[in-house]
Amino acid sequence: MQKRPLFLPTLTLLSLSIASQFAIADRNKGKVPIVTPECSNIEVCKQKGVFTDPFEEPLVSGEFPDQNNTNITNPINNYPDNGKCEENEDGVLKCKPAAGSLALLNDGALFCADLVGLPNGELMAVGGTDYYHELGVNTSLLGEPINFGLSELEGLKNSRIFNPEDNSWRKTGDMNFGRWYPSALSLANGNVLVASGVTKLVKPVYLTRPETSGRNVTVTETYDTSCGEWTDNGPLAERSLPLYPRLHLLPNGHVFYNGGGQAFNPFGQSYDQALWNIVAAYDPSSKTWADLGFAGLPLPLNEAGISDLASFLNVTNTQSDTSLNGLLTGLTEEFIANPFDALAPIIDDPYRLADVQSLLGAGFRGSTFSMMLPLTPDSEGKYSKAEFLTAGGVLTGVAATSPGLYVGTNLARIDSVTIDGEKMLYDSRSTGSLTQGRWYGTGVLLPTGEVLVVSGADRDEVVLPGSGKPILKAEIFDPETETFKQVAEQNRPRTYHNSAALLPDGSVLIGGHAPINTAYAYSVTLPGFSPNDGRDPSFEIYKPAYMFGDRPAIGKKNKTVSVGERFRIGLKNGDEASAAMNAKIESAVLIRRTNITHLIDGDQRSVILPIVRHNTNSIVLEMPSQQAVVPPGDYMLFVNARDKEGNLVPSASKAITVTGELSAMCQ
Repeated sequence: MQKRPLFLPTLTLLSLSIASQFAIADRNKGKVPIVTPECSNIEVCKQKGVFTDPFEEPLVSGEFPDQNNTNITNPINNYPDNGKCEENEDGVLKCKPAAGSLALLNDGALFCADLVGLPNGELMAVGGTDYYHELGVNTSLLGEPINFGLSELEGLKNSRIFNPEDNSWRKTGDMNFGRWYPSALSLANGNVLVASGVTKLVKPVYLTRPETSGRNVTVTETYDTSCGEWTDNGPLAERSLPLYPRLHLLPNGHVFYNGGGQAFNPFGQSYDQALWNIVAAYDPSSKTWADLGFAGLPLPLNEAGISDLASFLNVTNTQSDTSLNGLLTGLTEEFIANPFDALAPIIDDPYRLADVQSLLGAGFRGSTFSMMLPLTPDSEGKYSKAEFLTAGGVLTGVAATSPGLYVGTNLARIDSVTIDGEKMLYDSRSTGSLTQGRWYGTGVLLPTGEVLVVSGADRDEVVLPGSGKPILKAEIFDPETETFKQVAEQNRPRTYHNSAALLPDGSVLIGGHAPINTAYAYSVTLPGFSPNDGRDPSFEIYKPAYMFGDRPAIGKKNKTVSVGERFRIGLKNGDEASAAMNAKIESAVLIRRTNITHLIDGDQRSVILPIVRHNTNSIVLEMPSQQAVVPPGDYMLFVNARDKEGNLVPSASKAITVTGELSAMCQ
């Protein structure tokens, strides 16, 4: 078995991701470099944590076989050499930029792809960006080719795999549809689902497929890791979704859409975008969607018998008769037969619909994170409920979910899906609000179950770039009180294209800031507003309050475990303080490695593992028996103990590789 690096968090700043140089510099030791200052006031650090000074990592450079860029062949996308024009599959003349353009160095940029971790520890990037002229005219001036035409941004079909062992990329199977801003996530068997994205952003008109014009890609596809091929999931698996839809794998193996995405891109709008308000679950086995509710409101649509509503309203669904039959059957057997089941949440608590905060925060939420909170076993050891925190972003109109209301909101809510056999019950509740409205804040789930929120701006910096004010104060969500509190202040403003990732020692790496040109014109900073005159390549590290006191300590050696297995973890009692904290360990949590871009990480999850035995030198933990709870791949294991003040304090992590039964369809 190959030895993997203990640490490969991946941050997308502008194009794809920056694998932290910590992994390269010290890849097999799991260490995080010390960046000054550690702490200038220990009492303040114990309350609010601290951000280190910003630092930059060296850029990767390389040589290309043709630096002048005059003879680069691109067989993958079938583009011509030397910037000439040709017809695409729709019969439209497409002209690549002229010779000498940087765009020709690649077969399409990784800009605005999505990322997903594979079971073997590799990383896959799906989709991306290319630019061309449409309708294109190729001419020459002074002997050089020059292209004229309307610009177009094209979503790519490409899929590429990064190998952390040798820092190399390789190409794998192409998707059936080009996708810019897609969402991808791992399924229980290690395969990958991709949804949404747009093929042509500026002018989404497709001559050979006119029925698909005017909206994002509705077809979902599945990548089989056993052969590297993508498969169209069929008409009943189609769904109109926003760009970068917020998707999560539920404990029953279904994929949950949480009523969120990118509100304004531009463009990326859709004539049926009102459907983005409906939260739903996709079943990979039956390749069908079930509508669960209206985002943010306690109105379970599936209990009312209308779980096939969105599928029926999909104009490209060639099996709409099947959806109509399901809709009529559901209305007859569910709502008419048991009308009070759908209304139960309101009957039990009629004031819920009178909650102004719930009503204001309901519906599709744009440019915000959707954080799956820790999965916890019930009394029978089953994981049957998943909860998701949504905070900040921009509120939207019911029928006009994009572009949204421009000003960042401070409203937050927790959506939940409870699994009871074949049934799934959706519910939602308001929580305490952020201390201020925040657009494009990045959320990071800490080992303690708290959620750190960093970066962003007070207004939508895509609707009107350069018009927002950056937010520097970080906040932490307390899952016990369901409230937010302000903590330390970060050093650099980081609005659009910011990212953050949990590190193995429990600290958080923060980076990014790549704004769009001010008012889509020039890169200038307006006095008093967001710095828009350039991009910030720096990082800084947030060290939470729990890092400034005694902590439990566990062994660091890599470990491979399988679904349902019991395994032993050694405790390091190197000093009296560590031994005392180890004696008070009360929980163990398995956290999936971070692969984040544009606020989303479809594989993000934290799983509480039952402690079977606990003695002086070790603890025995039990893995979930449900593979959908812990899809195969790379994780970090932390243990938590209470300090003298009653605060939960995590250890540094141990690298865990989870194995399971993988897809073998192609084999």
